[in-house]
Amino acid sequence: MSLELKVKLFIEKKQLLQPDDHLLVAVSGGLDSMALLHYFVTTKERWGITVEAVHVDHMLRGKASAEDRAFVQKYCDEYGVNLHAKAIPIPEIMALENGNSQLICRRERYQYFKEVMQKTNASKLVTAHHADDQLESVLMALTKNATINGMQGIRSQRFFEGKSLIRPFLTVTKSEIREYLLIQGLDYREDASNSKDTYVRNRFRHHVVPLLEAENPRVTEQVTHFTKQLQEDDAYLMALAEDVFSRTIQIRSGNTYSMEIEAFQLVPLALQRRLILILLNYLYKDSNTIQSYALLTSISKLCDTIAGYAEVHLPEDFIAVRRYGKLTIQKKEPLEEQTSPEKKVISTANGWATLTNGEHLCVVKLSDLSSEMMTDTAKLFYFNASKLKLPLYVRARKEGDRMLLKGMDQPKRLSRLFIDEKIPLNERNSWPLLISQYDEVVAVIGVRMGMFFSTTPQPNDDTVLIVD
Repeated sequence: MSLELKVKLFIEKKQLLQPDDHLLVAVSGGLDSMALLHYFVTTKERWGITVEAVHVDHMLRGKASAEDRAFVQKYCDEYGVNLHAKAIPIPEIMALENGNSQLICRRERYQYFKEVMQKTNASKLVTAHHADDQLESVLMALTKNATINGMQGIRSQRFFEGKSLIRPFLTVTKSEIREYLLIQGLDYREDASNSKDTYVRNRFRHHVVPLLEAENPRVTEQVTHFTKQLQEDDAYLMALAEDVFSRTIQIRSGNTYSMEIEAFQLVPLALQRRLILILLNYLYKDSNTIQSYALLTSISKLCDTIAGYAEVHLPEDFIAVRRYGKLTIQKKEPLEEQTSPEKKVISTANGWATLTNGEHLCVVKLSDLSSEMMTDTAKLFYFNASKLKLPLYVRARKEGDRMLLKGMDQPKRLSRLFIDEKIPLNERNSWPLLISQYDEVVAVIGVRMGMFFSTTPQPNDDTVLIVD
């Protein structure tokens, strides 16, 4: 079967194109991208599409990089293709950031792709990833993190900046692409860095893949079938997980998510992993972070038990906390907010108050308590407003703070209480405390309630504190 027919069938099966699509084809000048551009230039009337090209000079290879751009420009001039090109000083950016060259190149390259798509109103970005890339990606994922997402390899289509990124060559091999260009009588540019073992992908390409092909010449095709089946199975399981997610995970804001661990434990393990992946997709944009095996495992371990307090610090200042049988993932508060001495007023007239640890407070008269105010996770604490006068306040800890607990003759130092309750040292100074009008601590929210509160209404109780 010819490359043209294989690609046509793949596009139709995956529904990668629609009539009147405006394609922006990413072209480096290499074998794969030149074949990709030529395929669409020669079939655009058949598909009923518009084709433009985009090229990035990373300025990493001096004169050779500039010659790549000139080569692509020559082809585009000959075939009447509009080319968008830009030279990006990657060496200068690397010197400033001291980062990974491949990651910086990819970030800057795709940022330019985004700009050109917006300028041209292109509907789809097209890249030349092929079946050999798929094999290498699966092998790299297997040795690096082996998550569910990673083992599915490269997808034929994904969202990109509100539009689509498509990969029509995923079903064809490098050798088929080379044969296609040879038949078309077209030349291409060879990047000298492709022959070096500096990059992980090159090492797999030069040393691992040949060994596998010696065992099975059709290994690339086998991996393509494998990733296809894995993606289909995962799509079904993710649909189930999305349904469970909507019933299990509470989204308080864009930065706070919580769930009851016992409910999570009732979910099959295959869906548990996917629930965490959905959460990570909410939290992060970077695919490497989302697909991190270590991250997925660390969050899973927090849910192994409902007992005790534990926390995991996540990338980008998020923190996952297990407390009272609940897992909460939220953005850590800035330091200046953590140590703020300002008081928050809690009264029957103020409605709900959100605290720094993610808890929500509301005070209502017992006679006004209704089911609409309560969720499945809400906790009720009853008290007598003549003994504990309103309004109450919320503030952070001060030196020497104590709290009187039921059954104790003397108030307990909060410093000791925090140790007993295993509250992390870095959170103790910012932990929200409920304060009386006399600046006495009457509750450590989410940890212990003082002597004024009961979990069941007493004869003289007339007010309720709702903690959710």
